[in-house]
Amino acid sequence: MRRVLTAAIAAGALLLGGCGGGGSDDGPGPSAGPGGDSFPVTVGSLTLAERPERIVSLAPTATEMLFAIGAGPQVVAVDDQSTYPVDAPRTDLSGFKPNAEAIAGRNPDLVVVSDDLDKIVDQLGRLKIPVLFAPAAKVIDDSYRQIEQLGALTGHRGESAALVGRMRAQIDKIVQGVPARAGSLSYYYEIDQTLYSATSKTFIGSIFALFGLTNVADAADPDGAKDGYPQLSPEALVAANPDLIFLADSKCCGQSPATVKARKGWAAITAVEKDQIVALDDDIASRWGPRVVDLVQSVADAVARVPA
Repeated sequence: MRRVLTAAIAAGALLLGGCGGGGSDDGPGPSAGPGGDSFPVTVGSLTLAERPERIVSLAPTATEMLFAIGAGPQVVAVDDQSTYPVDAPRTDLSGFKPNAEAIAGRNPDLVVVSDDLDKIVDQLGRLKIPVLFAPAAKVIDDSYRQIEQLGALTGHRGESAALVGRMRAQIDKIVQGVPARAGSLSYYYEIDQTLYSATSKTFIGSIFALFGLTNVADAADPDGAKDGYPQLSPEALVAANPDLIFLADSKCCGQSPATVKARKGWAAITAVEKDQIVALDDDIASRWGPRVVDLVQSVADAVARVPA
């Protein structure tokens, strides 16, 4: 199932690049010459001599970041999964099955990817096309760093710094606004209806950890052998008895509080019994861009509704 495979690939991807023209978001922050938005700019092993004006994004999160920092007018094409913002130039380009020829046909001066499937970084490097490899975030600070690096590479340092500042302030305010409680609530995060989930060691898990929640999926992947994305059995889930259930498969797979309540054997789960099931926006829940603030707010609202 592509949703789960994508999550696992993103979580386990190795940072590639080097002389092929690709750069990653690890290591020191961006460097530039004198002046806030002067060029050349270097991020990792990637150096841009001038501001890019024909950007291709093959990653939905990167697309959201680029538009949020004001670089939208420089973006000429985005992949078929980049559904937000609605005015992004969506095409049939794929981040799952990237085609170097099709990408090169857009005449890009910067390509942004979150996966190195089919060694696309090396393929584009051989074509002398600059590539930023921005893998899936593991913690929120990874998101902030990617926003700032995209800001540097696109000539929008000020806008990216302002966006990060707003996100930090908004998330802090949301978390602090949730009333304290004596004990920890447990939760189950559903990626799809076959009961794949995400542990505390993933980006999504780190968001829920902001509220001191206990993840029932952790026991299914204690050593990280499943890259933080285990498949739970119905019996284990019922036995774990989560206080809250969050559905990240409402749009893709038609899941809802009603469908969960109809599942055999689930009626005794606390989250079901007390109607503490939350349908999330799949896209927001699966990305690590500016709209993570909306995800934090959704979790906060759900936690606040549970009686102390």
